[in-house]
Amino acid sequence: MTGVKFLDRTTPPHIATLVLVSGVAALCVNIFLPSLAAMAVYFETDYAVMQFAVSGYLAATAILQLVIGPLSDLFGRRPVLLAALVIMIAATIVCALAPNVTVFMIGRVSQAVIASGFVLSRAIVRDMVPADRAASMIGYVTMGMSVVPMIGPTIGGFLNDFSGWQSSFLLVACCGLAILFLVFFDLGETNRQKSASFSEQFQAWPQLLRSARFWGYAMTSTFTSGLFFSFLGGAPFVGSVLYELTPAILGMQFFFMAGGYMLGNFLSGRYARQIGIPVMMLAGNVISTIGIMGAIALPFLGLNSHYEFFLPLALIGVGNGVTLPSANAGMVNVQPHLAGSASGLGGALTIGGGAALSVLASSLLSKEAGTMPLLMVMLLNAVLALMASAYTGIQERRHQEAMQQGKA
Repeated sequence: MTGVKFLDRTTPPHIATLVLVSGVAALCVNIFLPSLAAMAVYFETDYAVMQFAVSGYLAATAILQLVIGPLSDLFGRRPVLLAALVIMIAATIVCALAPNVTVFMIGRVSQAVIASGFVLSRAIVRDMVPADRAASMIGYVTMGMSVVPMIGPTIGGFLNDFSGWQSSFLLVACCGLAILFLVFFDLGETNRQKSASFSEQFQAWPQLLRSARFWGYAMTSTFTSGLFFSFLGGAPFVGSVLYELTPAILGMQFFFMAGGYMLGNFLSGRYARQIGIPVMMLAGNVISTIGIMGAIALPFLGLNSHYEFFLPLALIGVGNGVTLPSANAGMVNVQPHLAGSASGLGGALTIGGGAALSVLASSLLSKEAGTMPLLMVMLLNAVLALMASAYTGIQERRHQEAMQQGKA
């Protein structure tokens, strides 16, 4: 990171810029979640229709990540990110002023272009530092970023109670405008090995898709993130319908998981380099599994308030924070010259899986069934994440052994 100067377009971005870019992307995902029930009433539609604001957004994010990485490898990180911010700001204003649910959903799906913030932050980190430092730096970036989802739903809930759900989107638009100016003045281009053509990146995908290591990291990221996306799909229903929480109080419950995520990212930034990527991924998924099992067990002990649901799931946040920086760093290091494409393709698999799991989690919930269907989906995810991280560790050891034999 030598040569980095803040607000200098000729040098790589300051880490604070990457944190804030990722932060505004995270804000788009979840600030409005406590308002879903109120939005269903406003648009005179079913709650299930409003759930598309979550699942549809995630599906669009998955598709966009397939092209964001290759575009940034071809044209550079800077122009792609600037264009994405402009589109996101316009789409957010459309959401706030939407006269009906159709216009709102068009704006909401268009907002997904801010996924560039996640994809390009990882690729920029890989451009800036060697692989052995990338996991730690991504950990610090996402630790700072996690402050946003920690306070986003809380702010969104209070804004809903005091000035309506539209104010959450107006706040996102203002934040997006501020980040646009910051990126314009601080983000120097970091991609020094641009692709010759857009199609070249897609032609190179078989290199990634044939790699057992890439699949290991991608599946670890997919199932680990699936825990969180399942939670996103079901938590608004659990809080507003099962526990009858107000939007402001429901928003505060997201603090627990996001606080755990911040702690997990700190641990990743502090220890990933010493402990190693495979061990960090496995440890993180063990922590998440313990949290889910705690949430399943507590009602059988006679504890069944909303705290017994939301508090144990804070360990999912810790587990995600420990696992994901290492999974993302490993993913973009399988083929370093395809860092943008690897980040985008891996992100598409992760978010696409998340969209499916969000729909599955929300579809299984009912007032009669309670929280158990959601927790079972999350437990299945945790088991699959454990298996994927163990598989990745085996593949990584085989790769290291092959590298050593090749040097011998």
